[in-house]
Amino acid sequence: MQSLHGPETAGRLAVRSIPIASKTDDVATVRRNLMGGSHEIMDLVLVTDDAGDYLGVVEIRDILQAPGDKPITAVMRTDWPCVAPETDQEHAVEAAITADVAALPVVTRDGRPLGLLSPRVLLDVLAREHREDIHRIVGILREREGAEHALEDPPLQRAARRLPWLLVGLAMSVMAVGAMASFERALAANITMAFFIPALVYLADAIGTQTEAIAVRGLSLRKLSLGRIIAAEIATGGLIGLALAMLAFFGVWLIFGNLVVGVGVGISLFAAGTLASFIGLLLPWMLSRVNIDPAFGSGPVATIIQDVLTILIYFWVMTLLLPGVG
Repeated sequence: MQSLHGPETAGRLAVRSIPIASKTDDVATVRRNLMGGSHEIMDLVLVTDDAGDYLGVVEIRDILQAPGDKPITAVMRTDWPCVAPETDQEHAVEAAITADVAALPVVTRDGRPLGLLSPRVLLDVLAREHREDIHRIVGILREREGAEHALEDPPLQRAARRLPWLLVGLAMSVMAVGAMASFERALAANITMAFFIPALVYLADAIGTQTEAIAVRGLSLRKLSLGRIIAAEIATGGLIGLALAMLAFFGVWLIFGNLVVGVGVGISLFAAGTLASFIGLLLPWMLSRVNIDPAFGSGPVATIIQDVLTILIYFWVMTLLLPGVG
């Protein structure tokens, strides 16, 4: 029964009224059954053996074009992808996109055909998942079955959901102020250092925000282990940070004529960019693991953490490179 499957699984979404042919049928027999049947969809014909187990599919165009006396197995495709009933709807769409097919058979573990994910179903899932990803990124609750859309909530409820995380960010911003204040002597010794703080903080935030958006959208579709994803993202952030660091180094050196400051800005940008990618991926994952919508906390909390760490890294590097600053 359809109710036995989860709300976002292939088994729940599968259309059951579909054409099924036996491997002993010829093309003419399948054509007659299609014209005389009352199926909900006819995108594919599923072929079964004598025991009723799934063997493959036949596309409607092949049934229309093949000679009537040709065995149905002669035009059957056994390489067509299929999914299990418990497969998550997002993974099913991903399988269809990867295989470049418009419909997917749903087959149980013991080989019985359960139904078909039609093009309309797959397109609907793709559209809903896309909307959900956008909702997460802009900071509203993940859509749940039976829940009201977050944009339809009264303003007071919307504010109540978002404000606590912003208050966390406000409290943590005190750390940023404290970090700046603790390096007051360094700033007084070399006021040029202050020129680059806004740019460094912005670029680190931008790298982290890119990673957050990718993480919020893609963690549910991940096929690699979390460790490999984190390692790859750290490497990506490092490469981005290195490219920006080299540009910043030459820019500071040419414009301000200060090689040491250029080196300090470049090192700081490289380190802050690498760390921002790590935080931007890890924080959404941690929030989702404790059943908290990552769209609420990822932006405000990750931003202030990245800001504080960027400032600390910058001043630590500068105090090591510039004599008399520490």
